[in-house]
Amino acid sequence: MEKKIWHTTSGEETRLLARSLASHVQEGDVFALEGGLGAGKTTFCQGLAKGLEIERYVDSPTFTVIKEYQGRLPLYHMDVYRLDGIESDLGLEEYFYGDGICVIEWASIIQEILPDDTISFSFEVQEDGTRSISFPINSERAKRLAKDVSWD
Repeated sequence: MEKKIWHTTSGEETRLLARSLASHVQEGDVFALEGGLGAGKTTFCQGLAKGLEIERYVDSPTFTVIKEYQGRLPLYHMDVYRLDGIESDLGLEEYFYGDGICVIEWASIIQEILPDDTISFSFEVQEDGTRSISFPINSERAKRLAKDVSWD
C-alpha cells in the first residue's frame, strides 16, 4: 500500500502543513491521529482549525473527550485516550456522519466504530526532533488529499 509521508521541523511547520490540508477538507472527513505524547497531534489540529477560519484557541480535549469549534466548516476535535473502548452513550457516530470535520486523537481505541473511509495519520518524533507525519493512501479520498496537499 502506498503511503504519503510529510516531514516537519517545528510545531509551526506542523500547523502550516495542517493549515494547507484545511483548504482541501470537506464535510464528513474523519481524520484518525495516532502517535505518542508530544508527537504533534494537537498541534496538527490547531493548524487545521486555523485553516478552517476558527478563531478560538484549540487545545486537547483530553478530559472532555469532544470539543466543538465553528469556522468555515464545524470542527469536532476528539481525544479518546481516557476511554476504555467504545462508549456508545457518547454518540460519537453522530459526529462522524455529521456536517463537519472530525479529528480524533488516539483513534485506535475506537477503531471498530470509525467510518470505512477514515483517513489515518501517524505522527512520529525522529531522533533529531523533527516529525514525520504519514498516512496510507488506501482510498480515493486519501489519494486526492495526498495529491492536493504539497509539502516538503
